Amino acid sequence: MDFFRHRRLGLPALALLIATAGCSSSDDSPSAAVPSPDAKVTKLCQNLDQALPRKVDGLARNDPEPRSALTAGWGSPAIILRCGVERPAEMNDPEADGLEANGVGWLLHKRDDGSFLFTTTLRQAYVEVSLSKDRTGDGVGPLADLAPAVTKAIPKGIAS
Repeated sequence: MDFFRHRRLGLPALALLIATAGCSSSDDSPSAAVPSPDAKVTKLCQNLDQALPRKVDGLARNDPEPRSALTAGWGSPAIILRCGVERPAEMNDPEADGLEANGVGWLLHKRDDGSFLFTTTLRQAYVEVSLSKDRTGDGVGPLADLAPAVTKAIPKGIAS
């Protein structure tokens, strides 16, 4: 079960929080480790891949290598989505930060390098979205753009 403090942050609040991360250059060739979930979660992730938008935050799709229905990307530096990831340990922390974007709950994790990692909560598969330090000034726009696809493809519930 997902136990953590879930705060609804408005777009301006999160944009301010994220904007403080700063900017730097990044590699133009996106890459992402492909998760290896069980067959049920793999099917949900394949459904998500088919439902994903062509653009996120105004950025065209730019999938990472190696190509997989379990990963997707947009722009350069890429916004990276990975479906079927393991449950983050931070979900055990009742003090962990969370937010909601267009009806989808996300665990918020700020990395030491200034980038952010968001993982869906209360869904039958964990979906992870990484925003590089260069993309952090965009607030929750990417999460809001991805929410309809997540809602459509990944049912509410607890991932096993």
